[in-house]
Amino acid sequence: MREIFSKEGVFVRYGEKTVKLENGHEIVHRSENPTELWWELKEALKGRRVRVVVYELEESGEK
Repeated sequence: MREIFSKEGVFVRYGEKTVKLENGHEIVHRSENPTELWWELKEALKGRRVRVVVYELEESGEK
């Protein structure tokens, strides 16, 4: 095996927004937006057989 991709960062930005309806109920809209790092990973892995291992960083600057 050889390394083909090694970068750190946030792959997908996640957000939630609470919306109150006219009848008083509340619903939560969730959104996921891929970052540039996601697209770089996708291109690096395209068409390859790979093993993916993910580590969470202790100090995460973004949520």
